[in-house]
Amino acid sequence: MTDIGTERRGSQRLADLLLAEKLIRDDQLKRALGEQQKTGETLSSVLLKLELVDETALTDFFSRHYGVASVELHQLDIDAEVIGLVPVHICKKYEVLPLKRMGNALTLVMADPTNVFALDDIAFMTNLRVSPVVAPRNAIRAAIERNYEARDTTLSMETLSATASEVEVVEDAEQQRIADFFELKDSAAEAPVVRLVNTILVDGIDKGASDIHWEPYEKVFRIRFRIDGVLHEMWTPPKRAEAAVISRLKIMSNLDIAERRLPQDGRIKLRHMGREIDLRLSTMPTIFGEKAVIRILDREALKLDLTVLGFDADVLQRFVDAIKKPHGMVLITGPTGSGKTTTLYAAIATINSTDINITTAEDPVEYNLKGINQVQINEGVGRTFAAALRSFLRQDPDVILVGETRDLETAQISVRAALTGHLVFSTLHTNDCPSTITRLVDMGIPPYLVSSSLVLVVAQRLARKICTQCKEPYEVEEEVLVRHGYVPTGATGPYTLHRGKGCERCNFTGMKGRTALYEVMTISPELRDMIVHGAPVPEMRATAQEQGMKTLRDAGFAKVLEGTTTIEEILRVTITA
Repeated sequence: MTDIGTERRGSQRLADLLLAEKLIRDDQLKRALGEQQKTGETLSSVLLKLELVDETALTDFFSRHYGVASVELHQLDIDAEVIGLVPVHICKKYEVLPLKRMGNALTLVMADPTNVFALDDIAFMTNLRVSPVVAPRNAIRAAIERNYEARDTTLSMETLSATASEVEVVEDAEQQRIADFFELKDSAAEAPVVRLVNTILVDGIDKGASDIHWEPYEKVFRIRFRIDGVLHEMWTPPKRAEAAVISRLKIMSNLDIAERRLPQDGRIKLRHMGREIDLRLSTMPTIFGEKAVIRILDREALKLDLTVLGFDADVLQRFVDAIKKPHGMVLITGPTGSGKTTTLYAAIATINSTDINITTAEDPVEYNLKGINQVQINEGVGRTFAAALRSFLRQDPDVILVGETRDLETAQISVRAALTGHLVFSTLHTNDCPSTITRLVDMGIPPYLVSSSLVLVVAQRLARKICTQCKEPYEVEEEVLVRHGYVPTGATGPYTLHRGKGCERCNFTGMKGRTALYEVMTISPELRDMIVHGAPVPEMRATAQEQGMKTLRDAGFAKVLEGTTTIEEILRVTITA
Protein backbone atom coordinates (compact mmCIF):
# COMPACT_ATOMS: atom_id res chain seq x y z
CA MET A 1 0.00 0.00 0.00
CA THR A 2 1.34 3.40 -0.94
CA ASP A 3 1.17 6.60 1.04
CA ILE A 4 2.21 10.25 0.81
CA GLY A 5 5.62 9.48 2.26
CA THR A 6 6.25 6.90 -0.45
CA GLU A 7 5.30 9.42 -3.12
CA ARG A 8 7.64 12.06 -1.66
CA ARG A 9 10.55 9.65 -1.41
CA GLY A 10 9.98 8.57 -5.02
CA SER A 11 9.93 12.20 -6.22
CA GLN A 12 13.10 13.02 -4.29
CA ARG A 13 14.95 10.02 -5.73
CA LEU A 14 13.81 10.92 -9.25
CA ALA A 15 14.93 14.53 -8.74
CA ASP A 16 18.36 13.42 -7.52
CA LEU A 17 18.84 11.14 -10.51
CA LEU A 18 17.74 13.81 -12.99
CA LEU A 19 20.19 16.29 -11.46
CA ALA A 20 22.98 13.72 -11.55
CA GLU A 21 22.25 13.06 -15.24
CA LYS A 22 22.20 16.84 -15.86
CA LEU A 23 18.80 16.57 -17.51
CA ILE A 24 17.59 19.47 -15.36
CA ARG A 25 19.21 22.27 -13.33
CA ASP A 26 18.66 23.21 -9.67
CA ASP A 27 16.57 26.27 -10.56
CA GLN A 28 14.40 24.19 -12.90
CA LEU A 29 13.88 21.60 -10.19
CA LYS A 30 12.80 24.25 -7.67
CA ARG A 31 10.32 25.63 -10.19
CA ALA A 32 8.95 22.15 -10.90
CA LEU A 33 8.63 21.28 -7.21
CA GLY A 34 6.75 24.52 -6.57
CA GLU A 35 4.31 23.70 -9.36
CA GLN A 36 3.97 20.12 -8.07
CA GLN A 37 2.90 21.38 -4.64
CA LYS A 38 0.11 23.38 -6.28
CA THR A 39 -1.20 20.71 -8.67
CA GLY A 40 -0.39 17.44 -6.90
CA GLU A 41 0.84 15.93 -10.19
CA THR A 42 3.86 13.65 -10.47
CA LEU A 43 7.23 15.31 -10.86
CA SER A 44 7.72 13.89 -14.36
CA SER A 45 4.32 15.24 -15.50
CA VAL A 46 5.20 18.71 -14.19
CA LEU A 47 8.60 18.68 -15.90
CA LEU A 48 7.01 17.77 -19.22
CA LYS A 49 4.17 20.27 -18.82
CA LEU A 50 6.63 23.09 -18.12
CA GLU A 51 8.83 21.83 -20.99
CA LEU A 52 11.83 21.59 -18.68
CA VAL A 53 12.90 18.21 -20.02
CA ASP A 54 12.76 16.55 -23.43
CA GLU A 55 10.11 13.79 -23.66
CA THR A 56 12.31 11.31 -25.52
CA ALA A 57 15.25 11.96 -23.20
CA LEU A 58 13.02 11.34 -20.16
CA THR A 59 11.76 8.06 -21.64
CA ASP A 60 15.34 6.91 -22.29
CA PHE A 61 16.27 7.97 -18.74
CA PHE A 62 13.47 5.88 -17.20
CA SER A 63 14.43 2.88 -19.31
CA ARG A 64 18.09 3.02 -18.26
CA HIS A 65 17.75 3.79 -14.57
CA TYR A 66 14.74 1.64 -13.73
CA GLY A 67 15.55 -1.34 -15.94
CA VAL A 68 12.31 -1.27 -17.93
CA ALA A 69 11.98 -1.67 -21.67
CA SER A 70 10.84 1.16 -23.92
CA VAL A 71 8.29 0.43 -26.67
CA GLU A 72 7.14 1.99 -29.95
CA LEU A 73 3.35 2.15 -29.59
CA HIS A 74 2.51 3.04 -33.17
CA GLN A 75 3.94 -0.32 -34.28
CA LEU A 76 1.86 -2.40 -31.87
CA ASP A 77 -1.62 -3.88 -32.30
CA ILE A 78 -3.26 -4.26 -28.88
CA ASP A 79 -5.92 -6.93 -28.29
CA ALA A 80 -9.40 -5.55 -27.48
CA GLU A 81 -9.73 -7.82 -24.43
CA VAL A 82 -6.54 -6.35 -22.97
CA ILE A 83 -7.77 -2.80 -23.63
CA GLY A 84 -10.95 -3.70 -21.75
CA LEU A 85 -9.02 -4.49 -18.56
CA VAL A 86 -8.40 -0.82 -17.66
CA PRO A 87 -11.05 1.94 -18.01
CA VAL A 88 -10.20 4.82 -20.31
CA HIS A 89 -10.42 7.49 -17.60
CA ILE A 90 -7.85 5.58 -15.51
CA CYS A 91 -5.52 5.41 -18.52
CA LYS A 92 -5.86 9.16 -19.06
CA LYS A 93 -5.49 9.92 -15.36
CA TYR A 94 -2.20 8.02 -15.00
CA GLU A 95 -1.00 8.25 -18.64
CA VAL A 96 -0.82 4.48 -19.02
CA LEU A 97 -2.05 1.85 -21.47
CA PRO A 98 -2.48 -1.93 -21.02
CA LEU A 99 -0.31 -3.66 -23.62
CA LYS A 100 -0.57 -7.43 -23.22
CA ARG A 101 -1.60 -10.11 -20.76
CA MET A 102 0.12 -13.43 -20.12
CA GLY A 103 -1.58 -15.52 -17.44
CA ASN A 104 -1.89 -13.37 -14.32
CA ALA A 105 0.66 -10.80 -15.54
CA LEU A 106 -0.25 -7.53 -17.26
CA THR A 107 2.28 -5.46 -19.19
CA LEU A 108 1.49 -1.78 -18.72
CA VAL A 109 2.93 1.04 -20.84
CA MET A 110 3.66 4.05 -18.63
CA ALA A 111 4.98 7.55 -19.17
CA ASP A 112 6.36 7.43 -15.61
CA PRO A 113 7.19 3.94 -14.21
CA THR A 114 7.90 5.47 -10.78
CA ASN A 115 4.19 6.25 -10.29
CA VAL A 116 3.47 3.66 -7.60
CA PHE A 117 -0.11 4.88 -7.18
CA ALA A 118 -0.86 3.97 -10.79
CA LEU A 119 0.71 0.54 -10.39
CA ASP A 120 -1.21 -0.15 -7.15
CA ASP A 121 -4.58 1.02 -8.50
CA ILE A 122 -4.35 -0.97 -11.72
CA ALA A 123 -3.06 -4.09 -9.96
CA PHE A 124 -6.01 -3.88 -7.54
CA MET A 125 -8.51 -3.16 -10.32
CA THR A 126 -7.40 -6.02 -12.58
CA ASN A 127 -6.29 -8.47 -9.87
CA LEU A 128 -3.16 -9.02 -12.00
CA ARG A 129 0.57 -8.59 -11.41
CA VAL A 130 1.56 -5.42 -13.27
CA SER A 131 4.90 -5.09 -15.09
CA PRO A 132 5.73 -1.61 -16.47
CA VAL A 133 7.33 -0.63 -19.75
CA VAL A 134 7.86 2.97 -20.88
CA ALA A 135 6.90 5.11 -23.86
CA PRO A 136 6.72 8.86 -24.51
CA ARG A 137 3.70 10.58 -22.97
CA ASN A 138 2.35 11.92 -26.26
CA ALA A 139 2.58 8.47 -27.84
CA ILE A 140 0.59 7.00 -24.95
CA ARG A 141 -2.07 9.69 -25.23
CA ALA A 142 -2.44 9.07 -28.96
CA ALA A 143 -2.67 5.30 -28.40
CA ILE A 144 -5.34 5.79 -25.74
CA GLU A 145 -7.48 7.83 -28.12
CA ARG A 146 -6.89 5.39 -30.98
CA ASN A 147 -7.65 2.19 -29.05
CA TYR A 148 -10.42 3.34 -26.74
CA GLU A 149 -12.33 5.29 -29.37
CA ALA A 150 -12.59 2.13 -31.49
CA ARG A 151 -13.53 0.00 -28.47
CA ASP A 152 -16.22 2.42 -27.29
CA THR A 153 -17.87 2.29 -30.71
CA THR A 154 -17.81 -1.51 -30.68
CA LEU A 155 -19.19 -1.74 -27.17
CA SER A 156 -21.93 0.76 -27.76
CA MET A 157 -23.08 -1.15 -30.86
CA GLU A 158 -23.03 -4.42 -28.94
CA THR A 159 -24.80 -3.06 -25.91
CA LEU A 160 -27.59 -1.03 -27.44
CA SER A 161 -28.94 -0.97 -30.94
CA ALA A 162 -30.66 2.33 -30.24
CA THR A 163 -30.28 5.17 -27.77
CA ALA A 164 -33.98 5.84 -27.41
CA SER A 165 -33.92 4.27 -23.95
CA GLU A 166 -32.02 7.32 -22.69
CA VAL A 167 -34.88 9.69 -23.55
CA GLU A 168 -36.44 11.21 -20.44
CA VAL A 169 -40.19 11.00 -19.85
CA VAL A 170 -41.90 13.92 -21.55
CA GLU A 171 -44.68 15.64 -19.63
CA ASP A 172 -48.18 14.83 -20.92
CA ALA A 173 -46.79 12.38 -23.49
CA GLU A 174 -48.15 9.03 -22.33
CA GLN A 175 -47.48 7.35 -25.67
CA GLN A 176 -43.79 8.29 -25.45
CA ARG A 177 -43.68 6.86 -21.95
CA ILE A 178 -45.14 3.52 -23.11
CA ALA A 179 -42.69 3.30 -26.02
CA ASP A 180 -39.84 4.13 -23.69
CA PHE A 181 -40.90 1.29 -21.39
CA PHE A 182 -40.75 -1.35 -24.11
CA GLU A 183 -37.41 -0.11 -25.46
CA LEU A 184 -35.90 -0.23 -21.99
CA LYS A 185 -37.21 -3.75 -21.45
CA ASP A 186 -35.90 -5.00 -24.78
CA SER A 187 -32.46 -3.39 -24.42
CA ALA A 188 -32.11 -4.70 -20.86
CA ALA A 189 -32.71 -8.25 -22.11
CA GLU A 190 -30.00 -8.10 -24.79
CA ALA A 191 -27.17 -10.59 -24.33
CA PRO A 192 -24.31 -8.04 -23.93
CA VAL A 193 -26.18 -6.20 -21.17
CA VAL A 194 -27.03 -9.42 -19.34
CA ARG A 195 -23.41 -10.58 -19.59
CA LEU A 196 -22.09 -7.20 -18.42
CA VAL A 197 -24.36 -7.09 -15.34
CA ASN A 198 -23.64 -10.71 -14.42
CA THR A 199 -19.90 -10.19 -14.82
CA ILE A 200 -19.89 -7.12 -12.57
CA LEU A 201 -21.99 -8.86 -9.90
CA VAL A 202 -19.74 -11.94 -9.89
CA ASP A 203 -16.63 -9.72 -9.84
CA GLY A 204 -18.00 -7.88 -6.80
CA ILE A 205 -18.79 -11.13 -4.99
CA ASP A 206 -15.39 -12.66 -5.80
CA LYS A 207 -13.54 -9.55 -4.63
CA GLY A 208 -15.45 -9.55 -1.32
CA ALA A 209 -17.32 -6.29 -1.94
CA SER A 210 -20.05 -5.35 0.52
CA ASP A 211 -21.67 -2.83 -1.87
CA ILE A 212 -21.64 -2.11 -5.61
CA HIS A 213 -22.36 1.49 -6.67
CA TRP A 214 -23.69 2.13 -10.21
CA GLU A 215 -23.22 5.88 -10.66
CA PRO A 216 -24.34 8.05 -13.63
CA TYR A 217 -22.54 11.31 -14.36
CA GLU A 218 -22.80 13.75 -17.22
CA LYS A 219 -20.40 11.91 -19.52
CA VAL A 220 -19.36 8.85 -17.51
CA PHE A 221 -21.10 5.77 -16.10
CA ARG A 222 -18.95 4.64 -13.16
CA ILE A 223 -19.11 1.47 -11.07
CA ARG A 224 -17.37 1.27 -7.71
CA PHE A 225 -16.96 -1.58 -5.21
CA ARG A 226 -16.81 -1.05 -1.45
CA ILE A 227 -14.18 -3.53 -0.27
CA ASP A 228 -13.25 -3.68 3.41
CA GLY A 229 -15.08 -0.39 3.93
CA VAL A 230 -13.25 1.56 1.19
CA LEU A 231 -14.66 2.43 -2.26
CA HIS A 232 -12.61 1.48 -5.33
CA GLU A 233 -13.42 2.43 -8.91
CA MET A 234 -13.60 -0.81 -10.89
CA TRP A 235 -15.63 -0.45 -14.11
CA THR A 236 -16.64 2.30 -16.56
CA PRO A 237 -19.14 0.87 -19.06
CA PRO A 238 -20.15 3.11 -22.00
CA LYS A 239 -22.52 5.91 -21.01
CA ARG A 240 -24.97 4.64 -23.64
CA ALA A 241 -25.32 1.36 -21.71
CA GLU A 242 -26.40 3.10 -18.50
CA ALA A 243 -30.21 2.99 -18.93
CA ALA A 244 -30.16 -0.64 -20.10
CA VAL A 245 -27.92 -1.74 -17.21
CA ILE A 246 -30.10 -0.06 -14.57
CA SER A 247 -33.22 -1.52 -16.21
CA ARG A 248 -31.62 -4.97 -16.11
CA LEU A 249 -31.05 -4.59 -12.36
CA LYS A 250 -34.67 -3.52 -11.90
CA ILE A 251 -35.97 -6.50 -13.87
CA MET A 252 -33.85 -8.86 -11.75
CA SER A 253 -35.36 -7.38 -8.56
CA ASN A 254 -38.96 -7.10 -9.87
CA LEU A 255 -39.07 -3.29 -9.82
CA ASP A 256 -40.92 -0.95 -12.19
CA ILE A 257 -38.47 -0.15 -14.99
CA ALA A 258 -40.69 2.65 -16.31
CA GLU A 259 -40.56 4.55 -12.99
CA ARG A 260 -37.41 6.65 -13.02
CA ARG A 261 -38.61 9.62 -10.98
CA LEU A 262 -38.93 7.96 -7.56
CA PRO A 263 -36.56 5.83 -5.43
CA GLN A 264 -37.25 2.09 -5.41
CA ASP A 265 -36.01 -0.84 -3.33
CA GLY A 266 -35.87 -4.51 -4.25
CA ARG A 267 -34.08 -7.80 -3.68
CA ILE A 268 -32.21 -10.24 -5.91
CA LYS A 269 -31.26 -13.81 -5.02
CA LEU A 270 -28.28 -15.37 -6.80
CA ARG A 271 -26.61 -18.74 -6.70
CA HIS A 272 -22.84 -18.48 -7.17
CA MET A 273 -20.27 -21.24 -6.70
CA GLY A 274 -22.82 -23.43 -4.93
CA ARG A 275 -23.95 -20.83 -2.40
CA GLU A 276 -26.97 -18.56 -2.20
CA ILE A 277 -26.31 -14.83 -2.03
CA ASP A 278 -28.93 -12.16 -1.38
CA LEU A 279 -28.57 -8.76 -3.03
CA ARG A 280 -30.47 -5.70 -1.85
CA LEU A 281 -31.02 -3.09 -4.57
CA SER A 282 -31.76 0.59 -3.99
CA THR A 283 -32.31 3.02 -6.88
CA MET A 284 -32.40 6.80 -6.67
CA PRO A 285 -32.93 9.47 -9.36
CA THR A 286 -30.08 11.96 -9.82
CA ILE A 287 -29.68 14.84 -12.25
CA PHE A 288 -27.79 12.63 -14.73
CA GLY A 289 -29.83 9.44 -14.41
CA GLU A 290 -30.68 6.76 -11.88
CA LYS A 291 -28.05 5.70 -9.39
CA ALA A 292 -28.24 2.16 -8.02
CA VAL A 293 -26.54 0.61 -5.01
CA ILE A 294 -26.47 -3.13 -4.40
CA ARG A 295 -25.73 -4.44 -0.91
CA ILE A 296 -24.26 -7.96 -1.05
CA LEU A 297 -25.51 -10.17 1.77
CA ASP A 298 -23.44 -13.34 1.84
CA ARG A 299 -24.82 -15.76 4.42
CA GLU A 300 -21.56 -17.71 4.56
CA ALA A 301 -19.65 -14.53 5.43
CA LEU A 302 -21.89 -13.84 8.46
CA LYS A 303 -20.09 -14.63 11.72
CA LEU A 304 -22.43 -15.50 14.57
CA ASP A 305 -19.69 -16.49 17.01
CA LEU A 306 -18.81 -13.68 19.44
CA THR A 307 -15.33 -15.12 20.00
CA VAL A 308 -14.26 -14.41 16.38
CA LEU A 309 -15.55 -10.84 16.10
CA GLY A 310 -12.49 -9.17 17.64
CA PHE A 311 -13.41 -8.74 21.33
CA ASP A 312 -10.58 -8.76 23.86
CA ALA A 313 -11.05 -11.51 26.47
CA ASP A 314 -12.03 -9.20 29.35
CA VAL A 315 -14.30 -7.06 27.16
CA LEU A 316 -15.97 -10.16 25.74
CA GLN A 317 -16.77 -11.42 29.24
CA ARG A 318 -18.42 -8.11 30.17
CA PHE A 319 -20.47 -8.21 26.98
CA VAL A 320 -21.58 -11.84 27.50
CA ASP A 321 -22.53 -11.11 31.11
CA ALA A 322 -24.76 -8.24 29.95
CA ILE A 323 -26.57 -10.14 27.17
CA LYS A 324 -27.37 -12.99 29.57
CA LYS A 325 -29.17 -10.72 32.03
CA PRO A 326 -32.94 -11.34 32.28
CA HIS A 327 -33.86 -7.73 31.53
CA GLY A 328 -32.43 -4.33 30.66
CA MET A 329 -31.25 -2.54 27.53
CA VAL A 330 -28.06 -3.18 25.55
CA LEU A 331 -27.19 -0.56 22.93
CA ILE A 332 -24.73 -0.93 20.04
CA THR A 333 -23.56 2.38 18.56
CA GLY A 334 -21.53 3.44 15.57
CA PRO A 335 -21.88 4.81 12.04
CA THR A 336 -23.47 2.97 9.13
CA GLY A 337 -21.29 0.08 8.01
CA SER A 338 -19.50 -0.37 11.34
CA GLY A 339 -20.75 -3.93 11.87
CA LYS A 340 -23.51 -3.22 14.40
CA THR A 341 -25.93 -5.70 12.80
CA THR A 342 -23.35 -8.50 12.87
CA THR A 343 -22.68 -7.89 16.57
CA LEU A 344 -26.42 -7.87 17.33
CA TYR A 345 -27.01 -11.09 15.39
CA ALA A 346 -24.06 -12.77 17.13
CA ALA A 347 -25.42 -11.68 20.52
CA ILE A 348 -28.92 -13.07 20.00
CA ALA A 349 -27.50 -16.23 18.38
CA THR A 350 -25.43 -16.73 21.56
CA ILE A 351 -28.45 -16.61 23.86
CA ASN A 352 -30.93 -18.26 21.44
CA SER A 353 -32.52 -21.43 22.81
CA THR A 354 -35.85 -23.26 22.70
CA ASP A 355 -36.96 -21.81 26.06
CA ILE A 356 -36.54 -18.14 25.00
CA ASN A 357 -38.89 -16.16 22.72
CA ILE A 358 -36.77 -13.76 20.64
CA THR A 359 -38.47 -11.26 18.33
CA THR A 360 -36.77 -8.70 16.07
CA ALA A 361 -37.92 -5.60 14.19
CA GLU A 362 -35.52 -4.78 11.35
CA ASP A 363 -35.35 -2.47 8.35
CA PRO A 364 -34.51 -4.46 6.37
CA VAL A 365 -34.17 -8.06 7.57
CA GLU A 366 -30.68 -8.77 6.26
CA TYR A 367 -30.29 -12.42 7.26
CA ASN A 368 -32.82 -15.07 8.26
CA LEU A 369 -31.95 -16.54 11.66
CA LYS A 370 -33.27 -19.96 12.66
CA GLY A 371 -35.59 -20.02 15.67
CA ILE A 372 -36.01 -16.24 15.82
CA ASN A 373 -39.17 -14.31 14.88
CA GLN A 374 -38.09 -11.55 12.51
CA VAL A 375 -40.37 -8.71 11.39
CA GLN A 376 -39.69 -6.51 8.37
CA ILE A 377 -40.47 -2.82 8.97
CA ASN A 378 -42.71 -1.25 6.30
CA GLU A 379 -43.57 2.35 7.07
CA GLY A 380 -45.73 2.56 3.94
CA VAL A 381 -48.37 0.34 5.58
CA GLY A 382 -47.86 1.73 9.09
CA ARG A 383 -45.55 -1.04 10.31
CA THR A 384 -43.04 1.25 12.01
CA PHE A 385 -40.55 0.32 14.70
CA ALA A 386 -42.88 1.75 17.35
CA ALA A 387 -45.91 -0.14 15.98
CA ALA A 388 -43.94 -3.39 15.80
CA LEU A 389 -42.70 -2.93 19.38
CA ARG A 390 -46.23 -2.39 20.69
CA SER A 391 -47.35 -5.63 19.03
CA PHE A 392 -44.28 -7.49 20.34
CA LEU A 393 -45.26 -6.75 23.92
CA ARG A 394 -48.51 -8.67 23.35
CA GLN A 395 -46.57 -11.68 22.00
CA ASP A 396 -45.00 -12.77 25.30
CA PRO A 397 -41.38 -11.98 24.34
CA ASP A 398 -38.28 -12.61 26.42
CA VAL A 399 -35.81 -10.80 24.15
CA ILE A 400 -36.57 -7.95 21.73
CA LEU A 401 -34.22 -6.65 19.07
CA VAL A 402 -34.99 -3.22 17.58
CA GLY A 403 -32.92 -2.66 14.43
CA GLU A 404 -32.54 1.07 15.07
CA THR A 405 -33.84 3.55 17.63
CA ARG A 406 -34.76 6.46 15.36
CA ASP A 407 -37.36 8.45 17.29
CA LEU A 408 -38.70 9.25 20.74
CA GLU A 409 -41.67 6.87 20.56
CA THR A 410 -39.47 3.87 19.71
CA ALA A 411 -37.01 4.84 22.46
CA GLN A 412 -39.79 5.21 25.04
CA ILE A 413 -41.32 1.80 24.26
CA SER A 414 -37.88 0.15 24.30
CA VAL A 415 -37.05 1.66 27.69
CA ARG A 416 -40.41 0.60 29.15
CA ALA A 417 -39.91 -2.93 27.81
CA ALA A 418 -36.48 -3.06 29.43
CA LEU A 419 -37.99 -1.93 32.75
CA THR A 420 -40.80 -4.50 32.65
CA GLY A 421 -38.76 -7.69 32.48
CA HIS A 422 -37.55 -7.84 28.87
CA LEU A 423 -34.02 -7.84 27.47
CA VAL A 424 -33.88 -5.24 24.70
CA PHE A 425 -31.17 -4.86 22.05
CA SER A 426 -30.99 -1.84 19.76
CA THR A 427 -28.64 0.47 17.85
CA LEU A 428 -27.96 4.20 17.83
CA HIS A 429 -25.77 6.46 15.71
CA THR A 430 -23.32 8.02 18.18
CA ASN A 431 -19.53 8.38 18.19
CA ASP A 432 -18.75 6.65 21.49
CA CYS A 433 -20.33 5.08 24.55
CA PRO A 434 -20.69 8.14 26.86
CA SER A 435 -22.28 10.18 24.03
CA THR A 436 -25.06 7.59 23.85
CA ILE A 437 -26.38 8.71 27.23
CA THR A 438 -26.63 12.31 26.05
CA ARG A 439 -28.30 11.18 22.82
CA LEU A 440 -31.08 9.33 24.69
CA VAL A 441 -31.68 12.30 26.99
CA ASP A 442 -31.75 14.68 24.00
CA MET A 443 -34.37 12.45 22.35
CA GLY A 444 -36.61 13.06 25.35
CA ILE A 445 -36.03 10.06 27.64
CA PRO A 446 -35.83 11.24 31.28
CA PRO A 447 -32.38 10.62 32.81
CA TYR A 448 -33.82 8.46 35.62
CA LEU A 449 -35.35 6.07 33.03
CA VAL A 450 -32.06 5.90 31.10
CA SER A 451 -30.24 5.15 34.34
CA SER A 452 -32.70 2.44 35.37
CA SER A 453 -32.99 0.64 32.03
CA LEU A 454 -29.52 0.76 30.47
CA VAL A 455 -27.21 -2.20 31.19
CA LEU A 456 -24.40 -1.88 28.65
CA VAL A 457 -23.31 0.34 25.75
CA VAL A 458 -20.98 -0.85 22.99
CA ALA A 459 -19.39 1.49 20.44
CA GLN A 460 -17.66 -0.16 17.51
CA ARG A 461 -15.76 0.42 14.27
CA LEU A 462 -14.37 -1.86 11.58
CA ALA A 463 -10.66 -1.57 10.72
CA ARG A 464 -8.93 -3.28 7.82
CA LYS A 465 -6.46 -6.02 8.70
CA ILE A 466 -2.94 -6.40 7.34
CA CYS A 467 -2.71 -9.06 4.65
CA THR A 468 -1.13 -12.12 6.27
CA GLN A 469 0.58 -13.16 3.03
CA CYS A 470 2.64 -10.00 2.48
CA LYS A 471 2.98 -8.86 6.09
CA GLU A 472 6.36 -7.40 7.04
CA PRO A 473 7.73 -5.95 10.32
CA TYR A 474 9.22 -2.51 10.88
CA GLU A 475 10.29 -0.54 13.94
CA VAL A 476 8.89 2.71 15.31
CA GLU A 477 9.66 4.77 18.40
CA GLU A 478 7.07 5.11 21.16
CA GLU A 479 6.76 8.87 20.60
CA VAL A 480 5.19 8.20 17.18
CA LEU A 481 2.38 6.28 18.87
CA VAL A 482 2.04 8.80 21.71
CA ARG A 483 1.57 11.59 19.17
CA HIS A 484 -1.68 9.91 18.11
CA GLY A 485 -3.12 9.23 21.56
CA TYR A 486 -1.28 6.14 22.74
CA VAL A 487 -0.77 6.03 26.52
CA PRO A 488 2.97 5.50 27.08
CA THR A 489 4.04 2.46 29.07
CA GLY A 490 7.61 3.53 29.78
CA ALA A 491 9.01 0.71 27.67
CA THR A 492 12.52 1.19 26.33
CA GLY A 493 13.51 0.65 22.74
CA PRO A 494 11.44 0.79 19.56
CA TYR A 495 8.16 -1.06 18.98
CA THR A 496 7.95 -3.70 16.24
CA LEU A 497 4.85 -3.03 14.13
CA HIS A 498 3.70 -4.57 10.85
CA ARG A 499 2.43 -3.46 7.44
CA GLY A 500 1.52 -5.11 4.16
CA LYS A 501 3.83 -4.82 1.13
CA GLY A 502 1.00 -5.67 -1.29
CA CYS A 503 0.47 -8.94 -3.13
CA GLU A 504 -2.00 -10.68 -5.43
CA ARG A 505 -4.05 -12.01 -2.50
CA CYS A 506 -4.83 -8.48 -1.23
CA ASN A 507 -4.93 -6.91 -4.72
CA PHE A 508 -1.68 -5.11 -3.86
CA THR A 509 -3.28 -2.95 -1.15
CA GLY A 510 -1.48 -4.58 1.80
CA MET A 511 -4.84 -4.99 3.58
CA LYS A 512 -7.21 -7.96 3.52
CA GLY A 513 -10.33 -8.46 5.66
CA ARG A 514 -11.54 -6.45 8.63
CA THR A 515 -11.58 -6.70 12.40
CA ALA A 516 -13.88 -4.93 14.85
CA LEU A 517 -12.75 -2.41 17.47
CA TYR A 518 -14.94 -2.29 20.56
CA GLU A 519 -15.50 0.25 23.34
CA VAL A 520 -17.65 -1.36 26.04
CA MET A 521 -19.14 0.67 28.88
CA THR A 522 -20.91 -1.22 31.67
CA ILE A 523 -23.44 0.96 33.48
CA SER A 524 -22.11 0.78 37.05
CA PRO A 525 -23.82 2.27 40.13
CA GLU A 526 -21.48 5.28 39.91
CA LEU A 527 -22.42 5.89 36.28
CA ARG A 528 -26.14 5.49 37.05
CA ASP A 529 -25.82 8.23 39.64
CA MET A 530 -23.98 10.48 37.19
CA ILE A 531 -26.69 9.93 34.54
CA VAL A 532 -29.46 10.91 36.96
CA HIS A 533 -27.59 14.09 37.92
CA GLY A 534 -26.83 15.04 34.31
CA ALA A 535 -23.05 14.72 34.44
CA PRO A 536 -21.25 15.92 31.28
CA VAL A 537 -19.85 13.41 28.79
CA PRO A 538 -16.13 13.96 29.69
CA GLU A 539 -16.81 13.16 33.35
CA MET A 540 -18.74 9.99 32.48
CA ARG A 541 -15.95 8.95 30.09
CA ALA A 542 -13.30 9.49 32.77
CA THR A 543 -15.26 7.43 35.31
CA ALA A 544 -15.85 4.63 32.78
CA GLN A 545 -12.14 4.53 31.95
CA GLU A 546 -11.26 4.33 35.63
CA GLN A 547 -13.58 1.33 35.83
CA GLY A 548 -11.81 -0.44 32.96
CA MET A 549 -13.36 0.90 29.76
CA LYS A 550 -10.93 1.00 26.82
CA THR A 551 -11.69 3.68 24.25
CA LEU A 552 -11.92 2.87 20.53
CA ARG A 553 -8.48 4.43 20.02
CA ASP A 554 -7.07 2.28 22.86
CA ALA A 555 -8.61 -0.83 21.28
CA GLY A 556 -7.11 0.21 17.96
CA PHE A 557 -3.61 0.57 19.34
CA ALA A 558 -3.92 -2.87 20.94
CA LYS A 559 -4.61 -4.27 17.44
CA VAL A 560 -1.65 -2.32 16.04
CA LEU A 561 0.75 -3.68 18.67
CA GLU A 562 -0.41 -7.26 18.13
CA GLY A 563 0.23 -6.87 14.39
CA THR A 564 -3.38 -7.05 13.20
CA THR A 565 -3.69 -3.58 11.63
CA THR A 566 -1.73 -0.36 11.03
CA ILE A 567 -1.49 3.05 12.69
CA GLU A 568 -2.84 4.71 9.53
CA GLU A 569 -5.92 2.50 9.56
CA ILE A 570 -6.67 3.24 13.23
CA LEU A 571 -6.34 6.99 12.63
CA ARG A 572 -8.77 6.62 9.70
CA VAL A 573 -11.57 4.92 11.65
CA THR A 574 -11.26 6.40 15.17
CA ILE A 575 -11.04 9.83 16.75
CA THR A 576 -9.39 10.90 20.00
CA ALA A 577 -11.76 11.50 22.91
